[in-house]
Order: sequence, then structure tokens, then C-alpha cells
Amino acid sequence: MSEEGSSAPHEGDSSGPPVGETVIGIIVIRLIRSFPHRNIKHIVLRDTPRNITTAEFLSQLISEEIPKYPGLPPPFRKHNYDTLKISHQAHGAKTNDPVINKENDEELILQPGKSLGDCHIVNETELSLFNMEEYQRYKSDPTLQR
Repeated sequence: MSEEGSSAPHEGDSSGPPVGETVIGIIVIRLIRSFPHRNIKHIVLRDTPRNITTAEFLSQLISEEIPKYPGLPPPFRKHNYDTLKISHQAHGAKTNDPVINKENDEELILQPGKSLGDCHIVNETELSLFNMEEYQRYKSDPTLQR
């Protein structure tokens, strides 16, 4: 909010939080239930703390956010999610694969001991939430990627 009390956004707000900002404005989560069938739903989270660890964030997503998110069908609520990966960030390039970026896993999969801020999660980052075993199978089998 600006000093005059207006809710008009500042120039450059979507590029990341200002220095000292303690929350990430918007994070979009892509729930991937099936890679070969491309079963994907999006949920939007607001005002997520930057200092929460990825393990805490994942646990909170699975136990609190997903079960209560309006409009999600039961199969998405009960799926065995265990991994978060950066899909893309605001003003960044997107992958050509309609399901998930299969490259740079070492850099893009969020490590459990790091905070979201340490993982460079900023406003309007899109994260994919999926099951790692299913992802490895999808990556290794070209027939599933049609």
C-alpha cells in the first residue's frame, strides 16, 4: 500500500519483495496428480512467510491448504504429493512441456532444509507439487510424454 493509503500497486511490485519484506505476496501451486494424463489443478496462496522452510511449507500445504481449498476434486485432495519444484517465476521463460520442466532438477527442486527466501521464491512464482516417484517414471519413459 502506498503512503497515501491507496491500494494501487507500486511500479515493479511483481519482480520481488522489497528489502526487508517478510511475506511473499502470491505463490501459484500446480497440483500434478497424473503426468501422463496431464491432470493438473492450480491453487493460489497469498502472504506466505519468506522464512518458512520448504519442509514446513510442504507439510502445511498437504495438511491444511489442499484439503480446505475450494473447488478441488477429492482425487487432488488425497494424492500422495511429496516434492515442490519451481515451474517458473514472474517475467521468466516457461518450458515447452505442458506438464513440467524436466530439466535442472538440482537447481529447481526445493530442498527441505532451506527457507522459501533462500530458494529464491518471490512474488508470482509458480511451483509444481507432485509425487517424485511418478515424476521419475514420467521423465524416464518417452511414451508417457506424448
